[in-house]
Amino acid sequence: MSQPLPAGTLAGRTALVTGSSRGIGADTARYLAQAGANVVINFRNKAPRAEKLATELRALGVQVLVVGADLTDRASVDEMFAAVREAFGALDLLVLNASGGMEGGMAADYALTLNRDAQVGVLDAALPLLSDGSRVVFVTSHQAHFIRTTPTMPEYEPVALSKRAGEDALRDRIPELNERGIDFVVVSGDMIEGTITATLLERANPGAIADRRESAGKLYNVSEFAAEVALAAVEPIPSDNTRLVGDTSSFGGE
Repeated sequence: MSQPLPAGTLAGRTALVTGSSRGIGADTARYLAQAGANVVINFRNKAPRAEKLATELRALGVQVLVVGADLTDRASVDEMFAAVREAFGALDLLVLNASGGMEGGMAADYALTLNRDAQVGVLDAALPLLSDGSRVVFVTSHQAHFIRTTPTMPEYEPVALSKRAGEDALRDRIPELNERGIDFVVVSGDMIEGTITATLLERANPGAIADRRESAGKLYNVSEFAAEVALAAVEPIPSDNTRLVGDTSSFGGE
């Protein structure tokens, strides 16, 4: 696992990564901790994985807080940030990584509830802990970011639409965030090899990931994409508040 940020880059700073017990969130937390950040690991129902990751990161010499929270439950989210306040007093980086919508047995509006409403709710709950110089990073996919101009596979369309709705709702907050001195950036990537979403898509549409890989020429893996998310924590914010990862030639414009 390469290290995108030099050791000490984030020393003394505190980062919370939603959905960080596994996958992109976990690797993002690793990179941030390697750079010296204290890390809040958030999980919904993977407590053993979260605790295992916490043990690994504490060995790097940083402080780690593990907090379970259902991001669609505002009371649960408020409890999470109360724990963050008690442990660290403030928050310097909020990475909105958690998403979903392809899971079975969920309500018809679950994708929109998680990918739009919950993202805004987490930001609202975090604002009292964020201050001048802090940053919010929203993680999405090209399939969602470009959904208005480039159709995606039918199985993913409801998720893509809900994630774009979440992105739009967060972008609406940029003026307020700017007034507070809080940076905001969207990190968008193509389908990521090895994620739960890719697995579910492949199950629903066999061959879909291979077809996308052939079209794109390359698909990032979890570690590679997480490195880009970690870099978004420190690199200058593009003028359009968007960091596009990998080739986007097969997608339309904004």
